[in-house]
Amino acid sequence: MSYSKKQAYTRLIKTEAERLGFFSCGISKAEFLEEEAPRLENWLSQNMHGQMAYMANHFDKRLDPTILVDGAKSVVSLLLNYYPSEFQNSESYKISKYAYGTDYHFVIKDKLKALLHFISTEIGQVHGRAFVDSAPVLDKAWAAKSGLGWIGKNSNLLTKEVGSFYFIAELIIDLELDYDTPVTDHCGTCTACIDACPTQAIVEPYVVDGSKCISYFTIELKEELPTDYKEKFDDWMFGCDVCQDVCPWNKFSKSHAEPLFNPHPKLLNYQKEDWEEITSNVFAEIFEKSAVKRTKFSGLKRNIEFLKK
Repeated sequence: MSYSKKQAYTRLIKTEAERLGFFSCGISKAEFLEEEAPRLENWLSQNMHGQMAYMANHFDKRLDPTILVDGAKSVVSLLLNYYPSEFQNSESYKISKYAYGTDYHFVIKDKLKALLHFISTEIGQVHGRAFVDSAPVLDKAWAAKSGLGWIGKNSNLLTKEVGSFYFIAELIIDLELDYDTPVTDHCGTCTACIDACPTQAIVEPYVVDGSKCISYFTIELKEELPTDYKEKFDDWMFGCDVCQDVCPWNKFSKSHAEPLFNPHPKLLNYQKEDWEEITSNVFAEIFEKSAVKRTKFSGLKRNIEFLKK
């Protein structure tokens, strides 16, 4: 394929991605992630994935998109902003901002399907798959490789423009495109995220022990919460945003423009006593299509009971 055609196809895809609401799109060559392999192996060998056994599965697929998608040539990485315009009552138990509205899997999957359909319609027989945090794909590594940001000391993807409050998704397709290049790291000497983590889960710059993270405890852990951490949850009942909230780059966060990410009014107005008295019916109402359903009513009740003084 000629270079000018690759450029034209790349421009076409990025323009459509923007029209669909993605604020950033970067593209990299589908190939083995050589730098990530030893990092992932080391992280798993130290059991930093805790009880998230699925993280140890499909090791090769996580590192090589050509195993996931036959004939894969390009990884199209996309960012979708979720930073809210309104926040929970400051006296409330807290949930991560990403879970305020409709579950991102549904919202992004629809946009990715639309983008894939557009590519096939405008360019021709292009085959591929859409991924939203639900398959063995190293989202942040691909986004960084595609020049969308750098992976910060809290292991989140950071951008100078809007910080880190966004979802990452990919299309892996069998079309050769014009590839982007990584950007430089702009964390500098800052250690705000490391210093602020309530459970010291950021064990060293760029390394997060997932088994110590509040998000892991409140979402992934299915058994009783460890009493050693009783005073360290900082009122988080689902997820945790501390390492993002303190990041200086998130001063530049801008409110999203996706109506589906807007929260239920009760989520914003509830105080601690309201959450402590929540019923399964109210849970179903507030979190009807929310990612919070992942922890189920029983999981949220467990977390709230743990937080009660």
